[in-house]
Amino acid sequence: MNTVVSSVRRRGATLVLCAAATLTLVGCKSGDLVSYELPAKSARYTFETKNDDVKTVWESAFAQVAEADAPQQSPCTGDVVGTDRAACRPEPLTFLRYDFGLALDNTVKAGDRHEIVVTGYYQPRLTELPRVTALKVEATFDGGGIWRPAPTRGMGKKTFTTTIQNPRRDQAVQGVGLRISATDSQGNTVRQTIPTAYTLS
Repeated sequence: MNTVVSSVRRRGATLVLCAAATLTLVGCKSGDLVSYELPAKSARYTFETKNDDVKTVWESAFAQVAEADAPQQSPCTGDVVGTDRAACRPEPLTFLRYDFGLALDNTVKAGDRHEIVVTGYYQPRLTELPRVTALKVEATFDGGGIWRPAPTRGMGKKTFTTTIQNPRRDQAVQGVGLRISATDSQGNTVRQTIPTAYTLS
């Protein structure tokens, strides 16, 4: 489940978001651009999106943008879709990509320990990429009533694995939900809540 933030443009300022209502967003399509106004003052802000009940909350230090911050090889979104010529730059928001290891019927076997791979990534236009330093995973089997911590293990500077002990199918009728929190080397954070990450067979 991924959303891609194209750039932050500050005149007012506006955050341009490309979002899709699918679990495997691979890029922006025309018509998916939505703009959000942000305060112009440099400070730490919270940005929140919700797509198909998947809630993502970022906390990051957004600073005012100077003309020199604009990527050399990539135009600002406003240059492409409108007449806004204010300076822009990509922001270091952390996005999460998942390999749920699903069976052909998109389910996971009930009662088994199941490993999920979580990868943190950033917009390719960033000149200095942070690294994801910590990942916390919680699972719910009752639609969010109770959240249980799941063990995680780092596999490199951006990839982690987490292991979920699946219950019996009748103990997770709505499937398995996940809440994933990540922190990077610049202190930016992301928390993503997936009400139903997978169902059990």
